[in-house]
Amino acid sequence: MSKAALDHAVLQAAAAWFARLHAAPDDTLIQAKWSAWLAEDARHRLAWGYVEGINQRFGNLYHNGSAEQAHQVLSTVRRDRHSRRALLGSLCVAGAGGLLGWGSWRQGWVDSPRALFATYRTGLGEVQSLTLADGSQVWLNSETALDVTFDEQLRQLRLYRGEVLIETASDARPLHVMTRAGRMQPLGTRFSVRDQGLQTNLSVFAGAVQATCADTGRQITVGAGQMTVFDAQQGRALLAAHAQRQDWSRGVLVAEDMPLGQVLEILRDYRRGHLGIDPALNNLRVVGTYPLLDTDRALAMLERALPIRVVRTLPWWVAVEAR
Repeated sequence: MSKAALDHAVLQAAAAWFARLHAAPDDTLIQAKWSAWLAEDARHRLAWGYVEGINQRFGNLYHNGSAEQAHQVLSTVRRDRHSRRALLGSLCVAGAGGLLGWGSWRQGWVDSPRALFATYRTGLGEVQSLTLADGSQVWLNSETALDVTFDEQLRQLRLYRGEVLIETASDARPLHVMTRAGRMQPLGTRFSVRDQGLQTNLSVFAGAVQATCADTGRQITVGAGQMTVFDAQQGRALLAAHAQRQDWSRGVLVAEDMPLGQVLEILRDYRRGHLGIDPALNNLRVVGTYPLLDTDRALAMLERALPIRVVRTLPWWVAVEAR
């Protein structure tokens, strides 16, 4: 089960239990209440596994010792022999489910060893700009891996994960941008390419780009102001490209009547840990310019502008609730 399938309230409850156990690792009464909560519903066990997965991935990045103390909490709980043997089996299943959920939820996770050795790589919350040997300008978004290979006949960029914004320079050699979905050949243009696993999101802001599906050879020509999503078989209908889609290259998010749920979805790509939202707030409209590379500041700005509150259950677990 993916994170998206887990109820927001159940996830918040699981995080709250994690925080209580973290704060009082020797409190047997809290441990017993947690055990009862965990055993009463399969969704509780899945949510707990998801929280554990987030802690394992991000807990040690914070300097308050939360990861080490959390492991001590779990060790203490698991040493308690009172009605624990059956529960341990459930925890193993829940932990695996949570980790699998995290893997499917998080876009752009490494699925090719080549990404680890790409010419250019950015980490979470990092944006990088560079000038290629031909004079083309390239911006790499958060968690992006890109290989660049030039020879006498061809300029080739291979995107393994993440997103790039490209402004091409004049050169007699063709430029090919490759993803798992296929090949894109720009014709003197400015465009962005986002890897979405088996699909690629292509937005063109100037000029035109011809996309070729990897398996079928089907071709789609995307002109200025247009975007499409395509995979190795076929492409979707052309839609209007949003000029604001380029703004991440400047480290900002420009929201023009954007749903809050969409704003938080974008912020997640620049933030360590869990960022949740009460589903009732998803369609709350947002207007303004927010810093992508300082998501805490962005959340504080949203909190001042909207009837919401930002709840920090743990350093790596934050949720947006109604005020």
